[in-house]
This record gives sequence, structure tokens and C-alpha cells, in this order.
Amino acid sequence: MIDDGKARVLLLENIHPDAVARFESEGYVVESVSSALDEEELISRIDGVTLLGIRSKTRVTARVIEAAKDLAAIGAFCIGTDQIDQAAASEAGIAIFNAPFSNTRSVVELALAEIIALTRRLTEKNTGMHAGTWDKAADGSHEVRGRRLGIVGYGNIGTQLSVLAEALGMRVYFYDSADKLSLGNARRCSTLDELLDVADIVTIHVDGRPGNNGFFGEEQFARMKPGSIFLNLSRGLVIDHDALRRHLENGHIAGAAVDVFPVEPKGRGDEFQSVLRGLPNVILTPHIGGSTEEAQADIGAFVSNKLATYLTEGNTTLSVNLPSVALPPHTTGHRLVYLHRNTPGVLAQVNRVLAEHSVNVEGQLLATRGEFGYLLTDIGRDFTPEMVNQLGTLPQTVRLRVLA
Repeated sequence: MIDDGKARVLLLENIHPDAVARFESEGYVVESVSSALDEEELISRIDGVTLLGIRSKTRVTARVIEAAKDLAAIGAFCIGTDQIDQAAASEAGIAIFNAPFSNTRSVVELALAEIIALTRRLTEKNTGMHAGTWDKAADGSHEVRGRRLGIVGYGNIGTQLSVLAEALGMRVYFYDSADKLSLGNARRCSTLDELLDVADIVTIHVDGRPGNNGFFGEEQFARMKPGSIFLNLSRGLVIDHDALRRHLENGHIAGAAVDVFPVEPKGRGDEFQSVLRGLPNVILTPHIGGSTEEAQADIGAFVSNKLATYLTEGNTTLSVNLPSVALPPHTTGHRLVYLHRNTPGVLAQVNRVLAEHSVNVEGQLLATRGEFGYLLTDIGRDFTPEMVNQLGTLPQTVRLRVLA
């Protein structure tokens, strides 16, 4: 079918107004919802939606994707995409985009603020002052300069935190399952245990892949140095919250800051439950690592632009699940957007169909990624419905769009 660029957009979880403005400027019909939707709610509202925007709380399952017959792309207005069934999306020919860099600085600044607050015991001093207690004592308060920071996960956030922490005079150690180049004077640890043995502060910055669920628990907390500090600004399921509470209550861990939780409320103002509530040496924040006005504006602009460009031009640069292909904007004729199984001879088959229908190719680019291939082809104005049908019924075809 010919895609004329018109679309219905569903944005969940209070996505920034800049995204709404970007879509409306293209003439799209936009519906914004302030909270997350559960699976059944999303299924009931996904019919006719071309672009779906979510943040971290909405799960886009295989059932949702099966019900989303008109869905062309999903935008995760955050870093993580583990809340989306990527395999099901790829099988359905649905592109996924995220914002891998836009809120990095905001998360890093929150981590640094919490490290300083816990190292200086600011939470306890603040609580005492509000209760009317003047406790001007240096006991247990330290400078961060010279402290050993252990970063678990050395990706975009971990590396930037490494650089800024070192600028504050901290000694940085990191552990990552992938082979990562250290920045500045940061030292790579070959195992997690090696990091835990030396770090005064341990901060988690890993992704939400299933293998990371519950990887930091009783054994790891017990291995941390007595009097050390712990932070988790990654994913709620990464750590054992009951084990963390035990080690906070017995004094083995001096303080903690947690921004993410295994179960989080769907909307603003909903009740929050956690075993970590009520502890005086714990900073709890409502998943706000990337929630600054600057970050949300950047994310809104970045992801909405990726979605709009994909819809109108077919470009998949920085797509999470599809091969990366980009052609300059087509000013005449049409663009064929062809997602297919990665099998030999597909390009020859497509071009043979075009030649049989006397269609001139004005530009063409193909890339493959795993089991999928993605082909953009600019053609002249003249083509027939029979040609489109023939391409769409090739055995390798996953999804075909014709952009006007």
C-alpha cells in the first residue's frame, strides 16, 4: 500500500510536549496519556495507531504487537528497550528507536549528588534538623576525594560518571562483562568480586537484559567493604532489595540510593511500596535518573524526529532492531521500503521485478542485520499495483511500504 505519511500517534507516560509538537507539525493526529498502560489497556487502544511512544513502565508484549496491525514504529523515550518484545516487533516489521545518549548527563549528575549526600551523611543531618536536633559533628562524614568508586556497567552512563568522578578526585574502578576501554585513570576489574573488594562506593549501571535480573544479591552485598555505600540507577530487578535492607539494618552498608524498583506505580501520585521505605540512611527517588527538563526535552525531540523520519523517509539510523540504512530525502517519484528475510539473492529478485515492470531505479541501499535485511529503493513516478503486489508476495518479504 502507498503510505502518504499521515499517521495516528499514541504517546504514553507523559512524554515531553516537544514530541507532541514535532508530530503535530507533520499533520499527525496525536493522543497523549499521562500514565503507563498495562497489556490489556494497550491492546484496547492500539488499533489504528501508526507510531507508539512509551517510556520505561509500559510493556509492549507480543500480544500487543499482534494486535497492532497498523503500527510502523515504536519509540522508547528513554535509554532502555527491554520493555519491548524486540523479536516480535522485528517479525512484524516494526522499527524500534530509543534515546541512548539524551539523558546520560542527568543520570550521572544524580549519581554524583547521591554519592556526595551519602558520603557526607546529608540525609541524616537533614532529618535531624527537621526534627529540631542540632548535630554539628563530623563523625562518619567524609570527602569524596580519594574515595574508591566502583562502577558496574561501563556504558554511556558509566563512562561519563567515571570521568566526572575522577575530576572530583575519586579513584575509579569498573567492571563490565564486555571488553571496554578505560577512560582517564580508571582501572578495569576482571571480575565483579575484584571490584567489590576495593570499592568504597558501588554504583550499578547495567541494562535490563534477562541475564542481569537478580545478579546483585546477598553474596555481593556481603562481599562489599564494611561501611561502604551502594547505588542502583539502572533496573529494579537487578538487585535483591530484601538483602540490601538486611545489610543496611545491620550496618554493613552505611547508606544506599535507589532510583529503580522491581514494581513501580503506573502513574504520578500512585502509592509506592518498597521494603526500603523508612530507613534513615537510604535515598529513594521515583525513577527520576533521566527526569530533568533538559533531558526530557532532548529525548522528546530526538526520538520523535527518528520516528517521523522513519515514517516519511524510511531511514533506520540508530534503530534498535533493524539494519541501519539511510538515503537522502527523495524529492521525486517514490521510495520502496522493503524489510525482508536475510537470504541470498533478494536484491536480484527485487530488481528483476522492477525491471519487468520497466521501473527505473534512481537510488538504492541495502543492509543486513542478523536474520533481517532492509532495502531502500528510490524509483520513478510510474509503477503499477501489480508490481507492488509482486514485491509484497516474494517469499522473503516481511513488510513493504511505498512512500509517496
